[in-house]
Amino acid sequence: MLKLLSGGAMRPLLAEAVPRFERAAGKVDVRFALTSTLQKEIETGAAFDLALLPRRELDALAARGFVVPGTDIARSAVGLCVRAGAARPDIATVAAFKRALAAARSLGYSDGPSGAYVTELLVRLDLAEAMKSKVKLTSGPVAELVARGEAEIGIQQIVAILPVEGADLVGALPAELQNTIVYAAGLSARAANGDAARALIAYLKTEDAARIIRAKGLEPG
Repeated sequence: MLKLLSGGAMRPLLAEAVPRFERAAGKVDVRFALTSTLQKEIETGAAFDLALLPRRELDALAARGFVVPGTDIARSAVGLCVRAGAARPDIATVAAFKRALAAARSLGYSDGPSGAYVTELLVRLDLAEAMKSKVKLTSGPVAELVARGEAEIGIQQIVAILPVEGADLVGALPAELQNTIVYAAGLSARAANGDAARALIAYLKTEDAARIIRAKGLEPG
């Protein structure tokens, strides 16, 4: 059985794509976790055939010989969400986005890759100190925090926002502030099912998979 390790942001894509692949090519065992967790597991000898991770982290693993240099699969942009039915702030420009953050009673974001960027973004916008008491961190989907009313607005990758009931996507961050994360697939240097792993990569590059990728708020890599 093909063993796939994937960052959690890819769950909506793989939840639909993997069953379609399995019907033609056999079973896939998928394990989702934070990118940082999977990195550590791979570095300490975890058995797997294929990893689907942000390009930067996958490249670091490839440089150290843990994975074969990867293939880009999908690009994920960062967006802002509010609770379903709530007023949607204007975030069309950098100035409007900054005003929306400053006016919010609370801001949710994750301790994953998109959350690290938000931390840097608040510093860049000179809002780090002003927002310090408003920040609500979560290891789960940020939109769930917003849907429960625990944060007025949330920022995370759009692919992680769209599946959450009770939260509405306002839109992508302004282009000048955008942080597009490229997810790439790389074979384990010790893959036991290399042919199956390569077949899954090939499927994820087909037009059928591209349709699913776009439907989940991503763009093909």
